[in-house]
Amino acid sequence: MRILLIALWLAASPAFALDPAAVEKLAFGDSDEKIEAIGALVAGGDPRAAELLQAFSDGEVQTSGKRVLIVRGEEGVDAVTGEKVAQLPAEREDVVANNRLRGAIAGALAALKLFSAERDERLAAARELSGGADASILPLVRKALEKEADPDVKPLLEMTAAAMELKGGSKESRLAAIRMLGSSSHPNAKSLLLEAAAAEADEDLKLEAQKSLRAVDGRLAWGEWLGLGFAGVSLGSILLLAALGLAITYGLMGVINMAHGELIMIGAYTTYVVQGWMRDAGLFEWYLAAAVPAAFLVSGAVGMALERSVIRWLYGRPLETLLATWGISLVLMQAVRTIFGAQNVQVENPAFMSGGIQVLANVVLPWNRIAIIFFALAVLAAMWLLLSRTRLGLYIRGVTQNRAMASCVGVPTARVDTWAFGLGSGIAGLAGCALTQIGNVGPDLGQGYIVDSFMVVVFGGVGQLAGTVYAALVLGFANKLLESWSGAVIAKIAVLVFIIFFIQRRPQGLFALRGRAAET
Repeated sequence: MRILLIALWLAASPAFALDPAAVEKLAFGDSDEKIEAIGALVAGGDPRAAELLQAFSDGEVQTSGKRVLIVRGEEGVDAVTGEKVAQLPAEREDVVANNRLRGAIAGALAALKLFSAERDERLAAARELSGGADASILPLVRKALEKEADPDVKPLLEMTAAAMELKGGSKESRLAAIRMLGSSSHPNAKSLLLEAAAAEADEDLKLEAQKSLRAVDGRLAWGEWLGLGFAGVSLGSILLLAALGLAITYGLMGVINMAHGELIMIGAYTTYVVQGWMRDAGLFEWYLAAAVPAAFLVSGAVGMALERSVIRWLYGRPLETLLATWGISLVLMQAVRTIFGAQNVQVENPAFMSGGIQVLANVVLPWNRIAIIFFALAVLAAMWLLLSRTRLGLYIRGVTQNRAMASCVGVPTARVDTWAFGLGSGIAGLAGCALTQIGNVGPDLGQGYIVDSFMVVVFGGVGQLAGTVYAALVLGFANKLLESWSGAVIAKIAVLVFIIFFIQRRPQGLFALRGRAAET
């Protein structure tokens, strides 16, 4: 950028000199006069003004008598004419820019970018100015606003101009600015109107600001509800992924698996390892395609090993199963600490899952959350197909409903138990893979989801996969709604208390089993 500005400066004809009065104020005036000079210099959009202001901000402007020079090393340029100085004067004084002036210069340089042919540059400049800019560059913003047609850039410029008008415009211009802000749906408009309603001394303007503020609040409320709904679906999809595996191991098999959270953790660490391998191979953007099946297989294999070695001997003994799986969870956490360390590890999002889509001015839907929602739906559909359309699913349902009868007709119940436990553990690994996209991975990752997973399964109805889906969504919405009113901690407590009372009144959950399964 510096090289480009210097080239423009040197290419410019001396006949088109900068305003001498503005340059003189910039060098010799007080702070207010220098601010005024900055606005005057950028008003014409001359690239040489940008070079002078950048040099001023960098401490490269000096004066010799009444002459203003840009000095770099042993070379100098006349700030007014742009002519190269053959020999620098011996006596020169530095022109120092304080923080206020540097801020004004940053805003002025951003304003000059509003005339760029590149849309992204104009958008970045408009966003920078919307955070606050000096009123001296208002003429330049107005000029850019007249030429701007982009639907993303123009509203930001209108808001910037309105903010400047509110600071120092006439009553008519301030009234027009308030009405313009009242038609906006941007959160910054609300902040500006709140400030105007509180600080405005004119009663007419104050009333108009309050009226506009109510209009903006009404529009922003729709965005807040949309954001809240998306957050509820997002949390519900995460709870669904975490609870689906438990819905098999606990809901269908009746095993209280306290190591379920650690199976989620194993899936997350598997994703971390696969990410490293794929990065070394130069295929980082595709690592999720390998991490998803790897997380399923590794967690499933660990679950099957646990079932064959420990859990198969404890069927029908819930207390012993609970204690044994709790001990296993501690062993797995310590093993991970030994292998990977106690500190969290980071799994990065691929490029296609970075950023988000802005549906409203105050609502941005992150791509990683959207991807997790669709991933949860895909896992749910695959699980439904497996349980309802495959021989393994038929065996699992048969063993669940009547184990003795299934054994009598030739179903290998012990093998089915192993495969079912491996399936539930593999789905827990998929949950861990998904969770890596929204947070760091650590040995305690699963501990944050084990209680929520049990709540989802119990609330939905033990043995009911459909109930698990509905319960995950209900609890997701309830959590986010209560968080918006009372905070995350109170929301968790309130949901837990609600489920306790709900189970007291309806022990079978939202959906009760029917037929022989309910009787057993």
